[in-house]
Amino acid sequence: MSSKFPDHFLWGGAVAANQVEGAYQTDGKGLSTSDLQPQGIFGAITPRVDGDSGIKDVAIDFYHRYPQDIALFAEMGFKCLRTSIAWTRIFPQGDEDVPNEAGLAFYDQLFDEMAKYGIQPLITLSHYEMPYGLVKNYGGWGNRKTIEFFERYARTVFERYKHKVKHWLTFNEINMSLHAPFTGVGLKDDSNKSEIYQAIHHQLVASAKAVKACHEIVPGGKIGNMLLGGILYPLSCKPEDVLETQRQNRDWLFFGDVQARGGYPAYMQRFFRENNIQVEITAEDRQTLRETVDFISFSYYMSGCVTTDEQQNNTARANILNMVPNPHLASSEWGWQIDPVGLRYLLNVLYDRYQKPLFIVENGLGAKDRIEADGSINDDYRINYLNDHLVQVAEAIDDGVEVMGYTSWGPIDLVSASKAEMSKRYGFIYVDRDDTGKGSLERRRKKSFYWYRDVIQSNGNSLKDKA
Repeated sequence: MSSKFPDHFLWGGAVAANQVEGAYQTDGKGLSTSDLQPQGIFGAITPRVDGDSGIKDVAIDFYHRYPQDIALFAEMGFKCLRTSIAWTRIFPQGDEDVPNEAGLAFYDQLFDEMAKYGIQPLITLSHYEMPYGLVKNYGGWGNRKTIEFFERYARTVFERYKHKVKHWLTFNEINMSLHAPFTGVGLKDDSNKSEIYQAIHHQLVASAKAVKACHEIVPGGKIGNMLLGGILYPLSCKPEDVLETQRQNRDWLFFGDVQARGGYPAYMQRFFRENNIQVEITAEDRQTLRETVDFISFSYYMSGCVTTDEQQNNTARANILNMVPNPHLASSEWGWQIDPVGLRYLLNVLYDRYQKPLFIVENGLGAKDRIEADGSINDDYRINYLNDHLVQVAEAIDDGVEVMGYTSWGPIDLVSASKAEMSKRYGFIYVDRDDTGKGSLERRRKKSFYWYRDVIQSNGNSLKDKA
């Protein structure tokens, strides 16, 4: 296909500190909420004791092996790498007055290594982890003081890296706090709706404060929010299904509305009122929320359906959310439905709604890869998945949607967020490690490595439109 991607399109990949770095207590790092979830988001919260271990403690040892990995990303031609800063490397307990210099120095080295190859960092301030000290001592995001601690952290890293990092994100998949409160806002999973929405409100205020700080501190800096793009379709054209679909889509679009439009939408006021949800929102909060993001970023793995017919309301688990399956779509090995056209639809929905640049910062296929006798890994299923989604991105660009870039999820195999598995592989680069933590950690290029290199080199011209 002839390329529809703009000349300065940011091609790359995305990872998260807690899923790749390891070194979980190295150089003064404190315990994060992720460290207390050794079996992933859906596992039990487990206190750490001396001598215990979890797969994320080492992960893929990116902390020590990043020069090798960045070189491999550069070989593919990456223009951009999305990763996160581990908050607990900078403020181990979260409430310190002075940051941890060893943690700051690590990210200096990482960003310098990326700069050697002309790879732009896209940095998430908080990606599914926060200092456990803030949970234990303050009640996590349920406590308004956490806003102050987050702003201190954000301003610290903006000042330190203002000449190295120009693209920032506040909270990863911020809407997922509704479905996994401990991971999202440091609350118990059985917290009531008032408690969860109050914590979410504090996080939204903190996000706006980070936006303001970025604009003040980082010359030419751009900062976006990040949504879990859980787009839903009505299962039928029955008006009740259409209306319920709108309601459920607003559950997650609300987070974009506040961060991109600068205030709470009227439909949320009604939702709070009808569900007896009490959220303390001060006049100062409302003023703070007017500081809006520069662009919208989101993850997209699948779509789902909505029905008001309880007889058809069987659900499929997908990236935190439960969705009613679409009978017209195939599914991955993990039951996530594959809907490339849904990505074009979502891009149009978000652009129509916000009229701000969009950035696809997660999209990929988790699968079990097999090493052949000759050492090759022929992951054509991954190539097909990504090709079909990128063709739809090109169509959205042709629709008039402004898309800044695309960072595939897990360009290198990493520990999955949901269940802390290595066997659920996303990467163009294979990492020799299994679900029990055994393996040499050797890196190996898959067939998709060369395919993605060609896509980037051709600026999308090598994609195959199967229409």
